[in-house]
Amino acid sequence: MTWLTFALLTVLSWGVYGIILHKGRGLMPDGTLPGPETANASLKAFLFVGIAYFVVAVLGPVLVLWQRGTNWSFTGSGMTWSFIAGVAGALGAFTLVLALGAAAAIYKGAAPAAVMPIVFAGAPVVNTVVAMLLHPPAGGVKSLPWQFVVGIVLAACGAFMVAKFAPTNRPAAKPAGVAAKH
Repeated sequence: MTWLTFALLTVLSWGVYGIILHKGRGLMPDGTLPGPETANASLKAFLFVGIAYFVVAVLGPVLVLWQRGTNWSFTGSGMTWSFIAGVAGALGAFTLVLALGAAAAIYKGAAPAAVMPIVFAGAPVVNTVVAMLLHPPAGGVKSLPWQFVVGIVLAACGAFMVAKFAPTNRPAAKPAGVAAKH
């Protein structure tokens, strides 16, 4: 399989992640109705995300490495940076769960429609900026094609617009001055 196939599988997996996670959160005790466990619904869902990470991210590579006959050698710096990457990923998943839970009070079941565009458009922008800081482009920032800069701006604006105008599961507000029918 090519890098593009793996990238598209990642898009598919991460594209459904927030929706499925929000569904799991909503199915926890008090996940959709206010109650004593409402604040804990997100953390309960995240607990099972952690279990899934263990199964997929620990057992999966161990089995594949064992099958490939690896020599099991590691470097200290490789382990350190990989661990830091894992912390960043886990922290992102944790704060995503908290964001979905907080947005559920406003958007109900449509919370992923507001949260995920910010995450999935914002993360590539952050990634690009950090990558350019760590590995500056030849010729500096002035050498960047204008299309690249416009793309970054469009990604940020698109995320804002999708999140700002995300559908909710609440009825539309009645225009001012319209009396309710009895």
